[in-house]
Amino acid sequence: MINFHRLLISTFIVFCAGFAVWGWREYQHTGTAWTLASSVAFAVIAVGFAVYLALLKRFLGP
Repeated sequence: MINFHRLLISTFIVFCAGFAVWGWREYQHTGTAWTLASSVAFAVIAVGFAVYLALLKRFLGP
């Protein structure tokens, strides 16, 4: 069950990182605040979940 959880978290990280890159490219073309905010937010979420995934063993205990 833990491996499936890791797979889901990894998929979410890839999605968020991809959406952040897409949002950044859209921001470069349009310059709107919404695309910048969403890009930064998804990048922060991706980093946060990457840290969570790295420390997952610590959360689960022995």
